[in-house]
Amino acid sequence: MPRDVEKLFRAPIAKKFPASGALAIRRYAHTEIRTTPSSLPRRPPPMATNGSRSAYSLTRQAARHCQSAANSRVVSPIQCLSRSFATTSSRKEAEAESKINQLSRKTAEAERPDEIRQRPRWSYTPEGMKAPFSPHITKNPARSVWKVNEDPKKLDQMYVKLLGRDGDKMLPDETKWLAVTHKSFDQGRRGFNDKLAYLGRQAVILETTNRIVTGTDPLKKAIVPEKSYQRTPFEHPALTRVDNLNAEQPQKIVTKEKVEALALAAGLDKVLRWKPAKPENLSGSGQQIVLNSAVFAIVGAITLQHGAEVAGRVIRDRILRPLSANR
Repeated sequence: MPRDVEKLFRAPIAKKFPASGALAIRRYAHTEIRTTPSSLPRRPPPMATNGSRSAYSLTRQAARHCQSAANSRVVSPIQCLSRSFATTSSRKEAEAESKINQLSRKTAEAERPDEIRQRPRWSYTPEGMKAPFSPHITKNPARSVWKVNEDPKKLDQMYVKLLGRDGDKMLPDETKWLAVTHKSFDQGRRGFNDKLAYLGRQAVILETTNRIVTGTDPLKKAIVPEKSYQRTPFEHPALTRVDNLNAEQPQKIVTKEKVEALALAAGLDKVLRWKPAKPENLSGSGQQIVLNSAVFAIVGAITLQHGAEVAGRVIRDRILRPLSANR
């Protein structure tokens, strides 16, 4: 408490509380200071802070509106925002669904019109798999031009040459086209023969290995390991020809060059569906690998269609025998 204020209150307090000393004066002064502001009437705010009449009327209208809104259902701003977002999202979902339905309807009409409802799958590219533009940029546009066979009769003639009489009847039409289709053709949108080729390659290796092991006589050039450390290896008549695999492997009998020659002799290159990177240089584009894959794919398709027994007979008669004759 400032001293000048204490001097002003000292005299009246001393008259009122004569027995008290300075301590009473100080306590009284403090209580007076605490109680005085609350007991005094509040002063009105200065004129500069008073609003105009229009502002006052607007405030009163807003208060009435809030009171009426309080009586009704209260909606928070977050609920309003969520409601607007929900309306927008539902509208977008409805638009997207309508676009998808429209696109699927167009695709179905383009793929399955009434006049070509029975069109085979191998003969066309589905409309849903076509892009509006091609992302591939070719430096030489002439390399993009490549024609493949579309005549089923020409394809059947190749199967007859490769598989023998009635070879064109061993597989369904779709499978016959799939077996001669490489993944480079039409960007793989009509299917390709990779899995069939893998299965057929394993079947050819199995039959070739079986032929080496079950030969009539053991090969004279078979390498027999020396008996060392005074140990005698197990011997059995059924295992005497296993050592033939030391002298001859399936990869040496069924080579890429021999299979390519077999495919060219059957006219497989005339019906093969693929897209070479360099049409002016087929060997540099990998024609040998593509022809090998097609031959193995035909064997794999026969394995799936007729079983391992029929496929083994085809491999022995139509593949291994011609390759052995050309050795």
